[in-house]
Amino acid sequence: MKTFKDATEMAHAVRTHRVTPLELVEETIAQANKHNPNLNAIVSRRYEEAREEARTRDFSNLPFAGVPIFIKDLGQSLTGSLATSGSVLFQKNYARVTSRYVQKLQDLGFIILGTTNVPEFGFKNISDSKANGAVNLPFDLSRNAGGSSGGAAALMTSGITVISAASDGGGSIRIPASFNGLIGLKPSRGRIPTGPDSYRGWQGASVHFALTKSVRDTKTFLFHMQECQFEGPFPLPLLSEDALFNTKTSSLTIAILSKEVDGRPFSDEVNRALEETANFLEKKGHTITWLASLPLDMDALIDSYYFMNAAETAAMFDDIKQALGRSLTKNDMETMTWAIYQAGQNLKAKDYSKVISEWDLYSACMARFHKEYDLLITPTTHDIAPKHGQLDSDSDLMAKLAQAESYTSKEQLQLVKEMFKKGLALNPYTPLANLTGQPAITLPLSLVNHNYPLGIQFMAAKGREDLLLQVASLFEEAGRFKMKI
Repeated sequence: MKTFKDATEMAHAVRTHRVTPLELVEETIAQANKHNPNLNAIVSRRYEEAREEARTRDFSNLPFAGVPIFIKDLGQSLTGSLATSGSVLFQKNYARVTSRYVQKLQDLGFIILGTTNVPEFGFKNISDSKANGAVNLPFDLSRNAGGSSGGAAALMTSGITVISAASDGGGSIRIPASFNGLIGLKPSRGRIPTGPDSYRGWQGASVHFALTKSVRDTKTFLFHMQECQFEGPFPLPLLSEDALFNTKTSSLTIAILSKEVDGRPFSDEVNRALEETANFLEKKGHTITWLASLPLDMDALIDSYYFMNAAETAAMFDDIKQALGRSLTKNDMETMTWAIYQAGQNLKAKDYSKVISEWDLYSACMARFHKEYDLLITPTTHDIAPKHGQLDSDSDLMAKLAQAESYTSKEQLQLVKEMFKKGLALNPYTPLANLTGQPAITLPLSLVNHNYPLGIQFMAAKGREDLLLQVASLFEEAGRFKMKI
């Protein structure tokens, strides 16, 4: 079968009757059967249901007519499909409702073939749950494909799919996109449909979107998926078709971070990628300013992120306890999850209120920043995809985490921070956009040792995905993308 450049081309072939949806589904299944044994990217399959949809559905005039896709096994529910969240607890859990996001995928013509592998409850920037196993990087099986949308990324890099459903609560789209050499957009808070079970995932820090191979797929997906959702807490005006698909950019003022958060110099590979990015943009007529630091306290921001995460995890497990009709034990979850759960048990509501108020101040700070600078550029990740086990906590820390219930609330939060230290060092900038609600995109602009992708992240003011995609188009049209696929 013809190899399609992206989902846009594939859907056009369906609408013009050059290929049938069933042929696409069968080819995707064949590729999955061939490659997934080495990847471990797929958690569940609904191949017969997909075949039936391909045979019987009317895909006329749908923007993604007949395009096969896998949804993420976390927060993207389809009634009757397995929904494990990468957890031991939910290995036999089946979704009772279809989420608004997934329903919109179906309405746009996608055919859902199953679910992709994630870390337990999406807490890591790699995918290696004890319940479902690790996801291997397709072009180096000794490395992890990233997280938490690691399975989604591996499907694309291996050629199984041309687009993957994903989500991002702290970098979970952008991190695997950086490792795999893909385009990864995290939209503005409120841009993509939420509900019906929850309308403010991680207080709005977590959003759903997709990993893509082309800017036109990103634009088309965003244009058709966006909703101004008045029943939700974060309604956002819709982006017009002209704003999204206009590739002409006026001269932009762009800030580029020149050092790590703690003031240390970037690695040679990161510096080279940033300098190449800056030189290209200057030649295109944009004004570049190098910044020695970010306009806010990233350490305090990360502390507030962990506080939120712990509180939301404790609330989640209260719901799970009620549903199961029993208390939860350490055997019900990974040690990391247990520690986060315990850290959230005794947090005070007044302190949580202060934390969320701080998020508003961070958002206001970045809004002021973007009055001076249209875009902020940082590395997406400081390094290439890690080796399996590279980010594991040492045995002493693991022992403390396993006994997290015996520590004070302050000590528990410090343990959580220590637990995430290695992972955060890999991608210290991605959580910023989640807390402030801004859009951010990673582009595949560098290869390390001619083989391992390293992404560059672009951030814009809230609601300005159009700027990010205009700049992305500049790089794509100039042949600057360095993809493995």
